[in-house]
Amino acid sequence: MGDAAKYDGSSQIKSERKEKRAFFLRQWTQFDVEKASAVVVVHLLCLVAPFYFKWEAILFSWILTMVTNICITFSYHRNLTHRSFKLPKWLEYLFAYTALFALQGHPIDWVSTHRFHHQFTDSDRDPHSPMEGFWFSHVLWIFDSDYIREKCGRRNNVMDLKQQWFYRFLGKTMGLHISAFWTLIYLWGGLPYLTWGVGVGGVLAYHLTWLINSACHIWGSQAWNTKDTSRNVWWLGLFTFGESWHNNHHAFEGSARHGLEWYQVDVTWYLIRFFQALGLATNVKLPTDAQKRKMAFAR
Repeated sequence: MGDAAKYDGSSQIKSERKEKRAFFLRQWTQFDVEKASAVVVVHLLCLVAPFYFKWEAILFSWILTMVTNICITFSYHRNLTHRSFKLPKWLEYLFAYTALFALQGHPIDWVSTHRFHHQFTDSDRDPHSPMEGFWFSHVLWIFDSDYIREKCGRRNNVMDLKQQWFYRFLGKTMGLHISAFWTLIYLWGGLPYLTWGVGVGGVLAYHLTWLINSACHIWGSQAWNTKDTSRNVWWLGLFTFGESWHNNHHAFEGSARHGLEWYQVDVTWYLIRFFQALGLATNVKLPTDAQKRKMAFAR
């Protein structure tokens, strides 16, 4: 069935919730309010950043954004979600903790959602399905935890993380860590560092990450016969550390490498290779020739 047919389809679960999910009129949970508040604060800080312009604040913003967001792709995504490589526990925890400050949630929440996405891609149970519109898949799904729970069920797909005290601890104390971190930033560099580091850097990181869920399921090319809407979007590759080779990823979700061709820039893969060379990243998974033949389009 083609993509157009998929977009035209409706379902009982979607129709029953359609009006209830009127964005501002529906009932908001405390968790939804907290997430929305964080996103609003980051965008407001971004808006006032030009009034606190300093070159050193811009440099700080660039470094902070690069470090925290590559930890998302390296840790939350390829290490914790897909187990595409292994790290010593001390290093695994260090990267996961640093990723917390990218403001994308704690590991249990993030990993569970992404595993559901792969399990239910493009179906009624996909947590951020592009079938429900660009803006839903881009950002709005984040603020409706009841709807996501209704679609996907309880987070029983992350028992490997829930069994570890460290990830349970981060889940319960995430707000404290982020508040303390923002306070330290303010005490160190004042409003210039806070507005540029948290505001501008946070907004750029938010929307670049969200484009993987939205744009990479609408525009771009397909190199592999994944039978879903995943796309490779080349121009996003450098800005997302290789995450926008999304069709490659859906074809071989357990692969530590997303940019499978030499010209497909994948900075996260380069970091994995670095730690592999040091002997710290082990059991690094890549697609086999047999897997590639299976996923190739018929010629």
